[in-house]
Amino acid sequence: MLAVADSDSYLKWAACLLGDLPGGATTELAVVRTPITPSPEQIAAAVGGAVPSSGPPPVLSARSLRRLAERTRPDVVLVACTGPVVDVLVADVFAGLRPRPVFVSGLPGISVPATEKAWLFRSGCDLFVVHSEREVAEFSEIAARLGGGGAVGLARLPFLRSESAAAGGNRVVFATQAKVPREREERERVLLGLAELARLHPELDVVVKLRALEDERQTHNERHHYQRLWREMGEPGRLSFQAGSMHDQLARAAGFVTVSSTAALEAIALDVPSLVLSDFGVSAEMINLVFEGSGLLGTLDDVAKGDLRAASAEWRAANYFHPAERNDWARLLAGLVAGGGSRVPASSLLDGPEHAAARRRARLRVEVHPSMLRAGYRAKRRMRRYLKALG
Repeated sequence: MLAVADSDSYLKWAACLLGDLPGGATTELAVVRTPITPSPEQIAAAVGGAVPSSGPPPVLSARSLRRLAERTRPDVVLVACTGPVVDVLVADVFAGLRPRPVFVSGLPGISVPATEKAWLFRSGCDLFVVHSEREVAEFSEIAARLGGGGAVGLARLPFLRSESAAAGGNRVVFATQAKVPREREERERVLLGLAELARLHPELDVVVKLRALEDERQTHNERHHYQRLWREMGEPGRLSFQAGSMHDQLARAAGFVTVSSTAALEAIALDVPSLVLSDFGVSAEMINLVFEGSGLLGTLDDVAKGDLRAASAEWRAANYFHPAERNDWARLLAGLVAGGGSRVPASSLLDGPEHAAARRRARLRVEVHPSMLRAGYRAKRRMRRYLKALG
């Protein structure tokens, strides 16, 4: 299997998924160069110990990825990328490979509610991997209605570990989310609420766990970076800001807080008392709708009081913590590989002349020169135009 990622979150997902493959599988991991290419530090944190010790995955251009695939002739290509990049890699960069590999894609975290856009961009893939019974049902309904694509497979989120956090941990970890809350004032409220927790409970180390440092790329653009915002607020309290491995943070945690983050699932798996903030609403736009009925929704006032909770058993079973025997993605993948030349390839819903121009613009995103990465917001603006053209 050749796995290709384009951002820190997708790289973490790909590396962990490779680590969950049955024994005997030969794997290779690479990062495609785009405006959101993770930094060397992000790559190291995302990969961790999930891949062999042969060094960090290389960052390659689209042309180099094509040459790598031609040389290694993989049975499977895992396209662990944002939607437009998945479409361009499968329909253009890897088009015409012989023998045609099985193309696998998926989503690296919480995907409730399921969206048509996520399916459209990945409809050229033979297997679409999601991580809860609810997500399988919702994406299967979209697939039946829109057509295209291949099978929908279920996998346990590979970075959900079953051990417990270390006893005696004294830190409360706040996991940031790039997209929400959107407004500056809302983010200031979050920081002030965390500072109040630190003031009322001086025995706690309150850590704002960053997805990326200020000068690093992320899967999504972050308008108001928390650390920069804290400086601009005059640092009215005692908080620390750290990047790196979420698992390392949670291993020493007494509590966990977020507005919306897949890291909430990691905290639940480690039995860390948690809270998902509902101060700014509970909706698809806030990416926290999935936590309805979990028992974890609460407010900044609850944070200040240290009122953190455990998720309900019923919610866990329906959302990401299903029994291992329900996972079928590896079996579906093995069947697709065994089908060989008799396999009917997935049909992308974005094939056709009406999408050709948008695909050409998106192709520029995966042909970006390193100098474009240094162009900062100009690169981000171009990237957003490509996304809009494909959407």
